[in-house]
Amino acid sequence: MANTAAATKSDTLLGRLVVDQGLCTQEELNDCLALQSHVGESGSYRTLAGILVANGCITESQLRRVRAIVEEQKGFQQIPGYQILSRLGAGAMAVVYKARQLSLDRIVAIKVLPRKMSETQEFVDRFYMEGKAAAKLNHPNIVAAYDVGEAGGYHYFVMEYVEGKTVYDQLADRHNRYTEKEALNIVIQVCRALVHAHQHGLIHRDVKPKNIMITPEGVAKLADMGLARMAGDQAMAAAEAGKAYGTPYYISPEQIRGEINVDFRADIYSLGATFYHMVTGRLPFEAASPTAVMYKHLREELVPPDHIVKSLSAGVAEVIEVAMAKDPKKRYNNTEDMLADLEALARGEPPLVARKTYDLRALATLEKTDGLGGQKTIDLAPPSFGQKFNDPLVLGLFGALLIAVIVIAFLLLRR
Repeated sequence: MANTAAATKSDTLLGRLVVDQGLCTQEELNDCLALQSHVGESGSYRTLAGILVANGCITESQLRRVRAIVEEQKGFQQIPGYQILSRLGAGAMAVVYKARQLSLDRIVAIKVLPRKMSETQEFVDRFYMEGKAAAKLNHPNIVAAYDVGEAGGYHYFVMEYVEGKTVYDQLADRHNRYTEKEALNIVIQVCRALVHAHQHGLIHRDVKPKNIMITPEGVAKLADMGLARMAGDQAMAAAEAGKAYGTPYYISPEQIRGEINVDFRADIYSLGATFYHMVTGRLPFEAASPTAVMYKHLREELVPPDHIVKSLSAGVAEVIEVAMAKDPKKRYNNTEDMLADLEALARGEPPLVARKTYDLRALATLEKTDGLGGQKTIDLAPPSFGQKFNDPLVLGLFGALLIAVIVIAFLLLRR
């Protein structure tokens, strides 16, 4: 009797999953359940899985996939108030499930920390930190946080369910590149999300295509606050000193160096790197290993995006290059300035902040036309002593002074 009860519970979960995942219709499931009940009345028992396959409702490979989810979800059914529906995906730190919040009858996403991760306090602390960070924010372009807790030995974080694909997924669908207009629309929305986060003192520290969800209506949602921290959290900054937190392909140079004073400009760099990938179809820097990629972020000059895609506007290229300056002081001072430039581009206007910054960076080697119609480079940095000495006026004054010294010395010796 106990085995039959256990089997019935598994069959119920299996039936719900095959319908939720669109493998069969509710009518087909009802027919299979009726057949299972009829067989049971005769004193024998057939599993729902066997009947579904025998009736051609699902295939053997689909059954194996669903069974794996059933086994995985058995442990998570203990989360009170939520009904696990399906597995959405998994990352290095957690597994994400689609679920129904029973009290409000709404679909949510639940991120669950695996048991092996729960054995390390640092992972648990960071997991709860993500929930608390997300809970501080309320913005249409940020995935909302609903709840965080622990049940049955599992730590979980409940958040808004976003139907759609990530920018990373869409890059593959679009043959690795967005149009300038499409990319600009998404990056503006993400920049607005960052403005909101930064105004609340939070640095995301992991802006990248995989963390940007796009709904069917075209709304961009910034997700995953797993690496977020308060800008003024000196204790955490000191604890993380020397460690490179972030994703190698989009990480800022100061994050790579593990600097204590990482601020909002790290997010500006990562958004610029994401923008670069979206409009060129190429990563800003590529190499055989993550370490080599990070070295390039530190040392190698960025190939301008409009050198890769000739049709890109100069304004988009300027915004990306300023955002991705290796020295944080040469980037946008804040995300509000970057947003102003992005919105100007969307209106067909030049990015004034980027252009001013770009021009200032070029002043050290400004080119001017010489008297013969050619070009000569004038270095506007303060001249060295050698440069001063080569100036004709300085040379003449120095010569006159030298002659005066010699004459005075001669007169003194004749006395």
